[in-house]
Amino acid sequence: MAHYAIGDLQGCYDELQHLLHKIGFNHGVDTLWLVGDIVNRGPKSLECLQFCMRHESSVQTVLGNHDLHLLALMHGYGRLKRSDTLAPILNHPQHTVMRDWLRRQALMLEHPRYLTVHAGLLPQWSSETAATLAQEVEHELQSSAAADYFANMYGNTPSGWSPDLSGYERLRLITNVFTRTRVLTLDNELDYDYKGGYDDIPSDRRAWFDAPGPQYTGRSVIFGHWSALGYYDNGQVIGLDSGALWGGKLTALNLENRLISQVDSLGGLDWKKALR
Repeated sequence: MAHYAIGDLQGCYDELQHLLHKIGFNHGVDTLWLVGDIVNRGPKSLECLQFCMRHESSVQTVLGNHDLHLLALMHGYGRLKRSDTLAPILNHPQHTVMRDWLRRQALMLEHPRYLTVHAGLLPQWSSETAATLAQEVEHELQSSAAADYFANMYGNTPSGWSPDLSGYERLRLITNVFTRTRVLTLDNELDYDYKGGYDDIPSDRRAWFDAPGPQYTGRSVIFGHWSALGYYDNGQVIGLDSGALWGGKLTALNLENRLISQVDSLGGLDWKKALR
């Protein structure tokens, strides 16, 4: 039995199939741990979502910001963007089945040696605290109040964590940490705007995993979301979004030996230019 973590799919279904063939993935025996953003902007979002649902016995996934965007649209909130490739899902006759499956997925997955999130964690959160906070949002997603959650999900406030936060401000901040974090201010508040690479981070910002005194130590954190960072492994954190959507690579990490396998973007398209 092998366990593999794979970076952001974002509709890159053909690359996923090539990568699974390369690593010799065995459905029903091996397990995939996906870092979220199953869908959107790539050419085959529907196929990626259907794959995860069809193989749910061997696929574990966290929710990414694009997955939550899809869920919001399915609940009547947010707006369809020009760059979205979600129409085949939204117009599918079984879209409600897909919606209900997707909203049952987690914000954080725990493995004996790893934590998996889409974007990041705050240094003041222990793994136990992070798990509890993730469950708060998951409870809302899976409840009859899900539509109210999505009505209040979008937004960049608050930017700093306090255990005294309550209501939708609390849920929004928790959601943003798990699904949108790249860099933090020196006071550990979220910078929602920075999307550049690691070497270009301004001096008054730092990567979330460079914040001092992290409380989530003990297990390595696997994440995606930050395509400009690319594949990254400093021992404590492992970034797996190597830009398959943008003409880069799709990356798989063997959780036993930390060896990586990659396949090139098959289309070789620069989606950033195509969407301008």
